[in-house]
Amino acid sequence: MEHSELAGLRSRIAQVQPVRAVGRVRSVDGTVIWIRGLAHVACIGDRMRLYRASGPLDGEVLRIREDLVAMLPDEGSEGVSQGDRVAVLGAPTLAPADGWIGRVLDPYGKPLDGGALGAGPRRRPFRASPPPAAQRRGLGPRLPTGLAVFDTLLPIVQGQRIGLFSGSGVGKSRLLAALAQGLAADVVVLALVGERGREVHDFVHNVLGPEGMVRSVVVAATSDRSPLERRRCPLAAMTIAEHFRDQGLHVLYLADSVTRFAEAHREVATAAGELPALRGFPPSTAHQIMRLAERAGPGVPGQGDITAVFSVLVAGSDMEEPIADILRGVLDGHVVLSREIAERGRFPAVDALRSVSRSLPEAATPEENELILKARQLLGSYARSETMIRAGLYREGEDPILDQAIRIWPDLDGFLAEASPHGVEAAFSRLTLLLRRSGVAGPTRPPARGGAGRGAVRGVG
Repeated sequence: MEHSELAGLRSRIAQVQPVRAVGRVRSVDGTVIWIRGLAHVACIGDRMRLYRASGPLDGEVLRIREDLVAMLPDEGSEGVSQGDRVAVLGAPTLAPADGWIGRVLDPYGKPLDGGALGAGPRRRPFRASPPPAAQRRGLGPRLPTGLAVFDTLLPIVQGQRIGLFSGSGVGKSRLLAALAQGLAADVVVLALVGERGREVHDFVHNVLGPEGMVRSVVVAATSDRSPLERRRCPLAAMTIAEHFRDQGLHVLYLADSVTRFAEAHREVATAAGELPALRGFPPSTAHQIMRLAERAGPGVPGQGDITAVFSVLVAGSDMEEPIADILRGVLDGHVVLSREIAERGRFPAVDALRSVSRSLPEAATPEENELILKARQLLGSYARSETMIRAGLYREGEDPILDQAIRIWPDLDGFLAEASPHGVEAAFSRLTLLLRRSGVAGPTRPPARGGAGRGAVRGVG
């Protein structure tokens, strides 16, 4: 520990700049501050510090035009005067350390939970490149999650990237907390983007709790923070996840939410002069989301993996809105939370028929795939005829498959809300029992995890 702290201290000392180029404020144009005298040294994305009478004001370089540099401040431009001094701080970096586990910090690595926070020996950029595509390993073994729906119908494997699509108030944060506590991983890194301060406190202390925090790092940028800080929040969390991945660890990365990340990017891009195109979002939004998602996933040989869950707020359950459509196309599966299911009291409110895990069929044995297919067929048969069933228009015997679906539906729907504390095999045994007890033919032999499926290839964790 002492060696690590000394290395972090050396890293901070190495970042000290005894001499900095200084410019002057020329004008303030809305949210953008124009500065003269720094165009020859400033780069797009560099951090800057403005020295006003009321105290220093940090910001970021957005545009460079002839002898002028446009800076977007982290806070409002109140108190800025023409002629105020401005210094270039350089490109932003982060120095994650193992001691950050169990802590809550902001996107710049400053503690939000009180107490000191040491820096690691290596400084990393916020926008690192993903591992080389041709050298990355394939997806790893199936991971127990502690939730029956994911241990059976919607498997999550090591290195997989999934999207969690949900409207507001449907249980998204609770499901993320359940995955943070139950999904097998060495380290959990959470990015809370644009949340209210009270919600961050509640999520850390009540929802996640001490059991979840013991292996977690929480990066938070509340709704009152600048768009620069909110946009940097999931990037900082991914940088921290890469620190642990490079040590050979399996990291679970949770981002809540990509929608607020995209909204923050829209504010920054608009200030930089980019015009909206995708329902009010600038064209660069798609690249920002894809670049973030691509950094997760399996590492190269010698590295660990980053299993990622990206949440998306979908207004009115519109899965075709721009952010949901962009993210769904680059992930290895998506999970849809239904307001109708939540309103009848079933949590997690996962709509199994609209959700897909692209780790199948490889993630399951042939017997397990047979069970999954049968369960989905019965759920689909009931869903297609639910209105007719509730109206009393269906008579038993007209459709043998629908008869089976009606018999098993209450038990199967309840099963999707069950916890799964004993692992994947026990969850499939429970599903097999439900199917047989309801008179539905199960697989020809009990599901076994030895010899087929990803779970038999590598050990978990």
